[in-house]
Amino acid sequence: MAVLGAYPPGLTCRPIEDNDWEGIIDCLGRNFPTRSRSYWERAIVRMEKRPIVPDLPKYGFVLDMSGRIVGVLLALYFRHEGQEGEEEIRCNLSSWSVDPEYRAFAGKMVIAVLRKKNVIYFNVSPAPGTEKVNEALGFRRYSEGQLAFLPILSSVKHPYRVLEARSDLPEMSMLSEGDRDILLKHAALECRSLICVGEGKAYPFVFKTRRIFHGIVPCSQVIYCRSLEELSQCAGVLGRYLLRKGMLLAIVDANAPVPGLTGRYFAGSGAKYFRGPKPPPLGDLTFTELVIFGS
Repeated sequence: MAVLGAYPPGLTCRPIEDNDWEGIIDCLGRNFPTRSRSYWERAIVRMEKRPIVPDLPKYGFVLDMSGRIVGVLLALYFRHEGQEGEEEIRCNLSSWSVDPEYRAFAGKMVIAVLRKKNVIYFNVSPAPGTEKVNEALGFRRYSEGQLAFLPILSSVKHPYRVLEARSDLPEMSMLSEGDRDILLKHAALECRSLICVGEGKAYPFVFKTRRIFHGIVPCSQVIYCRSLEELSQCAGVLGRYLLRKGMLLAIVDANAPVPGLTGRYFAGSGAKYFRGPKPPPLGDLTFTELVIFGS
C-alpha cells in the first residue's frame, strides 16, 4: 500500500460533505458486496445524528476523482469520560473502501485522519490480512481475542438487582455523569443498557444483540463494562436477567480467559488495534461501528 507520492490529476483527499452520501454508498457497495444498500443508508442516518466533536471531521474522508467518490474512510469521533473522570477523544476508523485502481492512494485518507496526536484511534474490525498495514500506520493490537461465555453459569455471590437504565430511575444517580450518558444514549441506539445494583454500589453494563458463527447463534456482545472484573462480579445475576430475555451466550473482548466467566477463549478472534495515548479498555466498544451501524 503506497502512501507517498503526488496525486494523479483530478484526485483529491478531502473531508466528507453532506452531499457526498450517494457516491459514498455506491463506493461502499462496490467494495463491500455482502452489505446491502439499506445497511449503509441506515448507518448514515445514525451517523448524521451523532454530536459533532469541534475541529474534527464529522464523518471522515473520501478520495474524490473529479467529482466521483472512489475511496471512503468513515471516522466516528466521540468524547469519552475516562475512568478517572478525564475526557478523552476517541475515533473508530471504519469501512475503509477504495476502488482497485486507486488503492495505491488508500493510505492518504488514513494519514489525513491521524494528524491529531491527542486522539485515541482504533479499529474494531480489521480486514483479514491487514496486520502489517495496521503496524505500518503505527497501530498496535490491544485485544488479542474474544471470550464466549455463559453468564448463567457464574455464581451469584452478591444480592444484586438488575435494572434497565432510564433517565428517571433513582439508581442512575449512583453512577457518574459519563456512565449515565453512555447508558441512555446506547439504549436509544437499540442496545440493552443495564445497572447492576447492590450493597450501596451500582455497576453499568451495555449489551448488544448480534449473531455469530455465520449468523446462526444469537449472543449478547458486551459493549460497555467498566472492567472485566466488574463483569465477572455481576455475571451471574446478569446471566439470569439475559436468560429471561432469551439470551444464553455472551461475548467480550479479552486477552486471556477471565476468572469467574465460564466459557471458551478464542485467541485471535476479533483482534482490535489502536494508536494514540493509550488503548481503550477491554469491554468498552461504546459509540463504535458495532453500535452505530448495527449487525
